[in-house]
Amino acid sequence: MKHIHTLIAAAVLTATASAQTLSIKGSDTLGSKLVPQLAEAFKAAGHGGVKFEIAAEGSATAFPALANGTAQIGMSSRQVKDEERTECRTKGVYIKEHKVAYDMIVVLVNKKNPVGALTKEQIAKIFTGQVKDWSELGGRAGAISVYTRNTSSGTYKDWQKLAMGGRDYPASSLKMAGNEQIAQEVAKNPNGIGYVGLAYSKTSGVKDIVVGGIEPVAKNAPKYPYSRLCYFYAPEKPTAEAAAFLEFTASVKGQEIVRRVGFIPLSDL
Repeated sequence: MKHIHTLIAAAVLTATASAQTLSIKGSDTLGSKLVPQLAEAFKAAGHGGVKFEIAAEGSATAFPALANGTAQIGMSSRQVKDEERTECRTKGVYIKEHKVAYDMIVVLVNKKNPVGALTKEQIAKIFTGQVKDWSELGGRAGAISVYTRNTSSGTYKDWQKLAMGGRDYPASSLKMAGNEQIAQEVAKNPNGIGYVGLAYSKTSGVKDIVVGGIEPVAKNAPKYPYSRLCYFYAPEKPTAEAAAFLEFTASVKGQEIVRRVGFIPLSDL
């Protein structure tokens, strides 16, 4: 009996030792919905021994985590900056870029807002504070409440570049931690407007804005003005678990999950 107990204890220890943790940090756009579903599918596909730690706190957090070794994969809704790559290199981490999916940044307003279409110029003026009232855009009178992501977000920077010509957000803009928070706040505020990734645009109580005559749906991604790529970053020599997860994400099965969650598979564009 003692021998059996010893064998059982040894098996438990072996199983515990073989369980590997894969830490993935960075983008809220990727980390709130897509990566958790990819992780579950990855485990179901024969990698049940991998434990995932996913921290979706903004693209800017991906690169320090890669540099200091607290993440094996970084998520980013924008490309790495030169200084971020250099920071990793100074710590001996040489990172490689992996495309994950295409995304579209969708402009949301409250469902009760009569405004359903805007030009790129109007959107730029709203998000730089030049237009402050909905009556200036053919809507009901009311001060516009602008919701944005926080400064650690890749989407915050992408939007500033794609929609605002690099100009600053108004001081009155309200910074949110994630896509879901923006959608929820706009749903509660009849005068609200914000932007989210495509996968977060169908929240109850909001509607998306047609931009320059182009509806923000996946088939329009090539001509939609606020389309972008999303990325994983990992060391050039990733851990076995990280390498397998990167391969799974790029596979047909992984890209099926990309589509199901609301992103656009790489093969579509």
